[in-house]
Amino acid sequence: MTSTPESDSDVAPITDRLHDTSWSANLEHPHHAEDRSLLERQALEAIEHTSPGNHVNLVTHGEHGHPSTYLYETLQDTAEEIDLEWEYVEQCGCGGHVTRVYVRD
Repeated sequence: MTSTPESDSDVAPITDRLHDTSWSANLEHPHHAEDRSLLERQALEAIEHTSPGNHVNLVTHGEHGHPSTYLYETLQDTAEEIDLEWEYVEQCGCGGHVTRVYVRD
């Protein structure tokens, strides 16, 4: 299922502040399972709201499989604008996946 811009407005933003510490972004809600493009957009928003020198753990919905099959390409494209490094951490017991993204100085 793909959302429309109108339905995205019904979804709360992943964060509303700049994080100057490391943190986790929960991208495992049902609306993330239904809409991978929303998950990817909110993952990028989480990265953009992470201060350099910190990391964000992107906890992605298991419905989309391992993040290397879709999210890493998005991260690579973003790394051209923001200095990023990422690593796969683990699969959660619920089936989701954790990718740690470092926002470098």
